[in-house]
Amino acid sequence: MKRRDFLTSATSSILAANGLASIAGGPALAATEAAANRLKMPPLLDTRASGRLQLTAQSGSADFLGGGASKTAGFSQNFLGPTIILRNGPLAAEVRNTFGEAVTAHWHGLLVPGEHDGGPHLPIREGGQWTPDMQIEQDPATVWYHSHIHGRTAEQVNSGLAGVIHLTDGRDDQRGLPAEYGVDDLTIVLQDRRFDRSGRMVYSPSMMDLMHGFLGNRMLVNGQAGAIAVVPKGIVRLRLLNGSNARIYNLFFEDSRPMHLIATDVGFLPEPVALQDLSLAPGERAEILVNFAEGAPTVLMSDPGQAFGVLPFISDDTLTPRITKLPAMLDGEQDVILGPEVRTRRLSLDMGMGGMMMGGGGFAINGRSFEMGRIDFEVALGSVERWIVRSTMIAHPFHVHGVRFRVLKENGGSPRPENSGWKDTVLVTGEAEIVARFDQPAGPDTPFMCHCHILEHEDAGMMAQFTVT
Repeated sequence: MKRRDFLTSATSSILAANGLASIAGGPALAATEAAANRLKMPPLLDTRASGRLQLTAQSGSADFLGGGASKTAGFSQNFLGPTIILRNGPLAAEVRNTFGEAVTAHWHGLLVPGEHDGGPHLPIREGGQWTPDMQIEQDPATVWYHSHIHGRTAEQVNSGLAGVIHLTDGRDDQRGLPAEYGVDDLTIVLQDRRFDRSGRMVYSPSMMDLMHGFLGNRMLVNGQAGAIAVVPKGIVRLRLLNGSNARIYNLFFEDSRPMHLIATDVGFLPEPVALQDLSLAPGERAEILVNFAEGAPTVLMSDPGQAFGVLPFISDDTLTPRITKLPAMLDGEQDVILGPEVRTRRLSLDMGMGGMMMGGGGFAINGRSFEMGRIDFEVALGSVERWIVRSTMIAHPFHVHGVRFRVLKENGGSPRPENSGWKDTVLVTGEAEIVARFDQPAGPDTPFMCHCHILEHEDAGMMAQFTVT
């Protein structure tokens, strides 16, 4: 059976699994029928007027599946964190920690110096706080934040210490883009989590989990299981974040409707790009526009070999669509990265079977497992470097702190559409060639990281650190 034929025949069962069997029978479903399972947006934390940001890392609990409360963590709430809205300019941040162990607040995608980056050299002890005074100066983007304690990142992020950031310049109306939070501009945090038979979330990685990354057995979207996205009959913007520890999503709509890519990790594209499938690895973000004008229900699917439903969508006649046509052009940069010099650097993402069989130590970059006290290389401030990154054994999402980069080639050919814009994370499925200009300083006390964003691999040593001076 062809994949699309299989998915069409499976739609009813997918919806039924989410308590939505009636939706498959008719598109004119009132939104009130989905109210109990309606997808909720994270609460908003708008810093634009005050220039101040306050977060608290805390422990919590949540009953995801109705089987009892699971131990969780979050920023200023029980699970995950608020959606932070930023604009360029000064930002006085205050991050407190009542979680019970050291955490950090890494601003994944923000271009800030190493002393403000929130990497593993900037722990916030239990009962302590961190107060970086930052200056934000970069293009609009959907970025995110999460804890980054070496050796504990995977478990802390799995528990919920992560959230989304909207960096905006207030010009989305001029671009013709949906911008009403939670109505036609949806934040979508994709996470697979593992639950035991009682319905409680668990994190206890086996040796195989360490090798391949910890995969879940249930989908959570914005911390909800079985949620339904309710949208107006018009153009809707989806800000997609892969916040999973290890799962790579190959996203598409069950009814084959196109998705129009408008932004990658850290910036808009010059114009929308129509796609049928969108690959999203851990740490990556993408913004897409989807047309729901006809009102038919659909399901956002993922197909990593065995298709499963990620998030059903239904339309609501009572929501007035703001945007009814796709923008022809955007204002994303397509410039070439320039600088005083170009240095080529080769990085290998290594998995040594012998080290893994002994319980770790086989994960490395260029044959060296991460050590907090070792600087792996030095980069000149303001210089341009070309990195050729190779993966061994399996695909690895490769993230670089403190920069945005362009993907020049993937396995010797042109980059996929998902990698045609500004990136800070790229899935390396063999070899990827990237180029970046290093404009943010990072000294030896607070260096930048580059690492695999399969969090179990990162914790096990597939990470290096570098200075920019």
